[in-house]
Amino acid sequence: MKRKQFTETQIIAALKQYEGGRDANDVCREYGIHKATLYNWRKKYSGMESSHLKELKTLQEENRRLKHMYAELSLDYKLAKEIIEKKL
Repeated sequence: MKRKQFTETQIIAALKQYEGGRDANDVCREYGIHKATLYNWRKKYSGMESSHLKELKTLQEENRRLKHMYAELSLDYKLAKEIIEKKL
């Protein structure tokens, strides 16, 4: 089954409906998600507003990008170190 990407506002709206007293099965059916997904969202994003969630996602993306850059630089450093050791 193809994985869906939900926007921050959709996630927050689903959580607000659930926390507002609506049944979990109804919310899941409306958004086409599994009950476990709703509970995972609740555990991860409970109490957040849409702007906070958007900021969290941008920080996570920046963190992923920085880790990738560090890994590339680390490999370049190891390669350069090996080349220098072979010349000496």
